[in-house]
Amino acid sequence: MDGIRRLMASDFAGPVNIGSDEMVTINHLAHLVMAIAGKKLSLCHIPGALGVRGRNSDNRLIEQKLAWRPARPLREGLEQTYSWIDQQVTKTASVEESTAQQVCTMTASS
Repeated sequence: MDGIRRLMASDFAGPVNIGSDEMVTINHLAHLVMAIAGKKLSLCHIPGALGVRGRNSDNRLIEQKLAWRPARPLREGLEQTYSWIDQQVTKTASVEESTAQQVCTMTASS
């Protein structure tokens, strides 16, 4: 059973992190998403506070409460997430295009 299903089936009501425990910088994350999307964009670093150098998910609580930990690497999770989002955008665009065509047809025949 995956983490979300296990969490939903449990009686634990608190917030938990569910994510990769791989340490990643924002630059690395941006390049990873661009590679998955097949896009080449430039990154623009603006002056200001640097903040943290990297980030990862602290999964100790979900492991403690549900005896579960994420098993997929970050890239694999991002690939699946990107694919799902792309499908949703494509469906929405298709519905909007179909609706626009229907409106144009109705208007033209009036």
